[in-house]
Amino acid sequence: MAVLPQTGHTGAVVLGAGLAGMLAAAALARHPEIGAVTVVDRDRLEPGPAPRRGLPQGRHAHVLMSSGVRAIEALLPGTTDRWLAAGAHRIGLPDGYVMLLPQGWLPRWPGEQFVISCSRGLLDWVVRQRLLELPGVRLLARTEASGLCGDTRAVTGVRVRDETGATRVLDAALVVDATGRGSRAPRWLAALGAPPVAEDVVDSGLRYATRIFRAPPAAARDFPVVNVQADPAQDRPGQTAALMPIEDGRWLVTLSGTRGGQPSSDEREFARFAAGMRHPIVAELIAGAEPLGPVAVTNGTANRRRHFDRLPGWPDGLVVCGDAVATYNPVYGHGMTVAALGATILGAEVARHGLGPGLAAAVQHRLAGAATAAWGHATGTDIRFPEAVGRSPTRAERLLWRYQSRLMRTALDRPEIAREVIEVFTLSAPAGRLLRPRVAWATLRGPRRPPLASPPITGVERAMVDRS
Repeated sequence: MAVLPQTGHTGAVVLGAGLAGMLAAAALARHPEIGAVTVVDRDRLEPGPAPRRGLPQGRHAHVLMSSGVRAIEALLPGTTDRWLAAGAHRIGLPDGYVMLLPQGWLPRWPGEQFVISCSRGLLDWVVRQRLLELPGVRLLARTEASGLCGDTRAVTGVRVRDETGATRVLDAALVVDATGRGSRAPRWLAALGAPPVAEDVVDSGLRYATRIFRAPPAAARDFPVVNVQADPAQDRPGQTAALMPIEDGRWLVTLSGTRGGQPSSDEREFARFAAGMRHPIVAELIAGAEPLGPVAVTNGTANRRRHFDRLPGWPDGLVVCGDAVATYNPVYGHGMTVAALGATILGAEVARHGLGPGLAAAVQHRLAGAATAAWGHATGTDIRFPEAVGRSPTRAERLLWRYQSRLMRTALDRPEIAREVIEVFTLSAPAGRLLRPRVAWATLRGPRRPPLASPPITGVERAMVDRS
C-alpha cells in the first residue's frame, strides 16, 4: 500500500459530505482565519440528485423544518430558492398537513412554521452545489478517514485513504467528524488513550418501507403532506404512513412499523399495510397512482446518543457533530434540523473563541444541549411501543406523558396552543415553552370540543386525486 507524504496545514477538515458535514463546512468557511476547509467523503458523489450508498435512509421520507431552513439560509443564502426552483415544496404547518396525531386529526390553521419537502438526494445536492461555490472549500470524494492524529490533549489532523489505497495525513487546526450513525470517533479516541464514550440507546425495532408514485397531474404541485401517526398509548406496534409531495410530480410514500408490526419489501403488501393504519387515507390516495419503482426497506433506526461531552479533558482540535452525536428514529423528522442548528452553534463558537484552546470543548458541550429536545421527543415515544429496548421510564416521565397527551388533545381545539406546540416541535422554540403558565392552564382546562371525526382534506384536494 502506497503512503503519500504528509501534507501541509489544511485549516479545517470535515469528515462526511452529508448534510451535517456540508453545513459544518459552510459555518467554518465563513471565518477567513481558518483558511482552507476540506470535506472528505468515502462515497462517489453524483453530479446531480441521487441516493447515496452511505445514506441508506436517504430513500425514505425527509422533511426539513423551518428552523433548520432558516439556519441553512443564514449559512448559505439563496439555498431555499434553489430548492424550490429544482422542484421542492414549501409546505405550511399545520395548514399544509393532513395529520392524524395520537389524539386525533390536527385542524389546518394558518401558521408561521413550514417544512421543505423533496427527496433527500435533491436536498443534499443543492446544498453541496452551494457549498462548493464558497472560496477555500474543496471536496475529496472516494476518500475515507482511518484515524486521528495527536493525543488526548489535542487532535492535529486525520489519516485518510483514497480509492487506490494510498494513505496520507491531512494536518488540521480543527477536525470535524460528521460521518453519521457509523462514526468511529469512540474507537479513534480510544486509540489516542481516551476512556470509553458513554452511550444511550432506545430501539423500537422500527423498519421503513418506501415507494415512489407518480402523483395525479392535478396534485403534482399543491397537495398537502398526509401523515398518519402511531398511538403509543395503544398496546400494539406503532405503525405510521406518510405521503410527501416531492420534485418532478411525484409522491414519496413511507410506511413504518415497530417490532411485531413491520412492513415488508413485498410490493403487493405495500398498499395493504397502509390500509391497516389507524386510518386508511394514504392507502386510499395511492390506490390509483402509478408506482415508479420497487419498495425500498431500511432497518437500523434506533435512537442512539453518544455523550462525548462527558469525557474528561476533551481534546482541542476535534468536534463530533450531527448523527455521530445523536441519531433519532427518522419518523419524527428532527435529524436534519438538529444538524443545521448544530452548524450554527459551531460557527458561533468559532466567532467567539477563534481556533484557540477550549473551542472544541465549548462546541461539544453546546451540541449535547442542542440534541436534548429531539432526543426526548423521540425516545419518550419509542420506549412506549411493545418490545422496545432501552431504559425503563421513570414515574416523572410517565406523568409527563399524561400531561403531553392532554396538551396535544387541547391543541387540536385551540389554535393558540397548537401554535406553541408547533413552535416546539419544529425546534423553533425550547421545550420549556409548553410548561408556561398560560399553556399549562389551558391544558388543565382541556379541550372544549371533540376532535374532528374525519381527515381535514378539502373537496378540491380529493378532486385532484379523483380526476386521475
